[in-house]
Amino acid sequence: MQVGVPRELAAAERRVAVAPDTVPRLVKLGFTVAVEAGAGDAAGFTDQAYVDAGATLVDREAAWGSDIVAHIEPPGVRPDGQAEVDDLRAGAILVSMLDAARNGDLLAAIAARGASAVALERVPRITRAQKMDVLSSMANIAGYRAVIEAANIYGSFFTAQMTAAGKAPPCRVLVIGAGVAGLAAMGAARALGAEVRAFDVRPACREQVESMGGQFLEVQIEESGEGGGGYAKTMSPEFIAAEMALFLKQAKQVDVIITTALIPGKRAPTLITADHIAAMKPGSVVVDMAAATGGNCELSQAGKAVVKNGVTIIGYTDLASRMAPVSSRFFGQNIAHLLDDMGGGEDMKIDLEDQVLHQTAVVYNGAVRWPIEPFPTAAPPPRPTPAAAPAVIPATAAAKVPPKPSKAPAILSLVAAVILVILAFTAPGDFLQHLTVFVLAVFVGWQLIWNVSPALHTPLMSVTNAISGIIILGGLLQAGTGKEINLSVILGAVAILFASINVAGGFLVTQRMLRMFHK
Repeated sequence: MQVGVPRELAAAERRVAVAPDTVPRLVKLGFTVAVEAGAGDAAGFTDQAYVDAGATLVDREAAWGSDIVAHIEPPGVRPDGQAEVDDLRAGAILVSMLDAARNGDLLAAIAARGASAVALERVPRITRAQKMDVLSSMANIAGYRAVIEAANIYGSFFTAQMTAAGKAPPCRVLVIGAGVAGLAAMGAARALGAEVRAFDVRPACREQVESMGGQFLEVQIEESGEGGGGYAKTMSPEFIAAEMALFLKQAKQVDVIITTALIPGKRAPTLITADHIAAMKPGSVVVDMAAATGGNCELSQAGKAVVKNGVTIIGYTDLASRMAPVSSRFFGQNIAHLLDDMGGGEDMKIDLEDQVLHQTAVVYNGAVRWPIEPFPTAAPPPRPTPAAAPAVIPATAAAKVPPKPSKAPAILSLVAAVILVILAFTAPGDFLQHLTVFVLAVFVGWQLIWNVSPALHTPLMSVTNAISGIIILGGLLQAGTGKEINLSVILGAVAILFASINVAGGFLVTQRMLRMFHK
């Protein structure tokens, strides 16, 4: 099967759906790759780079006429007035961002061609689908770029400076929304030395914010903003009023505000008003990462940077595209993982029984599936009716009866007891003594090792250091068993040496890890 990679026509779009270093992976999966000539120019990828990677250069019609068409933005209209999807052939699969909720006409046009369409923005946020999640990979890049854009305009250092000519305080950054983009922005701001604060309606984000070195802000109203699929939900009017008051207080203190709040299928919530902008110091910066869907800032303009009351408001909608080389690589890898999950070049199909494809296949074999019904989950077993329940036990009490315990532990215990009885009558006394010591050592060692707190180590390093500690103790006992130097003493000394190296190395690695988070 052939994967076609046409040039993106959307304004200011520099990315390409498949970068040259993704081509060998697709070829390995059994695909041939046809790239429109010049498709990677804006991202810095030459046509020769694609040829060297194993792709074939074709014209636009041939790229769109492939079995699978990899695209980034929702397809639009060519300069000659023809819709891009008019070149799709019957039975083809378009893999692209489609914004299905707002592009019903586009879905109908794809269906009219007898094709199928997979909407990448609808990849569910489940563990198995993380490798296909283009929203997360692009949000990570956009969050980083948002800080770079803010630093470019902000008229001072992000980190504190102390020089003979004077001193400058650290930049104070407020990030609203602690999702993938928000956490990436926090990490970039912290790396530049800024003082970071963050707010999110989801209480579970506190730990993530604090792990990034940020201060988690919250309002004094008990209400959770947890929505479906890892996204936030719309909050109550009382909560919104409290958070707006919090933002006004913060606007007077911070130098940079980065907003990332989005609610799937709805207009972005307005979080920064004209009053907030008026309260900010001249020279401050606001980066509205939700400008494409209405904006979190009341005064932002999509695709532009404007100045209001001395505050620069950045509403760029192409933040990920401004880092086109790495964005294209990430996007292409996401597509490669998805195509691999769909069966590769030999067994490619859209399996609607698969949760990912059920959620993303908005057009299937010429039929529009939008809006898509929720993925069916396993139904709980039917509850017994009162008539079927035992007469002496009410239905509610019967539900509380614990399940019958498994017979496996009892059988294993019986087998172990029989073996011990046989050994007691047949094995030598020394063997039984050593066996007893061995069993006790295994039990005590297991409890000792696995109950070591990770503390500043990773859990794996804690376990290895605990094992090394036991080895050192055993080596000391073995090396000190006699005054003569024999094999036991030598082996004990060797064990002490190598275990000590392992323990010292564990602490050195821990210190290196900690220094990575120091300014």
